[in-house]
Amino acid sequence: MERTMSTHNTRRRVVNAFMTALTAACAISVTLILLIILAYIAYQGVTSISIEFLIDTPKPVGEGGGIGNAIVGSAMMTLLAALIGLPIGIAAGVYLAEFGKNWYGNIVRFVADTLIGVPSIIIGIFIYTLIVIPMGRQSGLAGGIALAIIMIPIVARTTEEMILLVPNSMREGALALGAPQWRVSWNIVLPAAASGIATGAMLAIARITGETAPLLFTALNSRFYNFFYDQPMSSLTVQIYNYATGPFAVEHAMAWAATLLLVGLILVINIIVRFLTRKKH
Repeated sequence: MERTMSTHNTRRRVVNAFMTALTAACAISVTLILLIILAYIAYQGVTSISIEFLIDTPKPVGEGGGIGNAIVGSAMMTLLAALIGLPIGIAAGVYLAEFGKNWYGNIVRFVADTLIGVPSIIIGIFIYTLIVIPMGRQSGLAGGIALAIIMIPIVARTTEEMILLVPNSMREGALALGAPQWRVSWNIVLPAAASGIATGAMLAIARITGETAPLLFTALNSRFYNFFYDQPMSSLTVQIYNYATGPFAVEHAMAWAATLLLVGLILVINIIVRFLTRKKH
């Protein structure tokens, strides 16, 4: 009997050690792949980064040029998308978590999950039909709205999951003290889930920052600085696409540099959010 238990315990320890090593190896592999990608992008693009590249507009091959207008355009459209998408997405997520345990909430979840899986080019075509055709031209407004539609379901579902992680005892304590439901959600639940909601918001922003297809239909492109939402607007992703598909090596080098800048911006934003939403002990 003792020998059987000893054999069983030994087998359990071996299996546990093997699975622990396997999961650790998988985690290291994922991290290593990311580091390799980042290192390769940096290697290819760092030599083309300069002040002129960051502030100039595209020029004919051999005359320099840069992505200043694309940086401004991406920032403006991402800002517009965030101003539209974050409030709607967070409010929808709060509703689904706090009041959505009914048929209507199930429909909203189904629609949100479907939108998350819809190819972004479909959303671009939809906004092209809804906004671009009536306006008679592509615009930053259409691009920002397309990006907002991509963002909303991601933020909504992430917010719902983060709020569901808040212990019910916190809600019950506030309700027992006579607080109305809306105040419990606003003053208790949302602050408790703020870190997770912010992380979900950054994931959504990172997603839309890398979108190209919907912007080709909605914002198109511009070789100049444009600060008006009713005009065609350049973006980093479209500019990267234009440079990468060009026939000249100098354009490919600028595409790598723009890619490095885009990845770096996303990385910095995530680090800042992690710092601001860290748990203070």
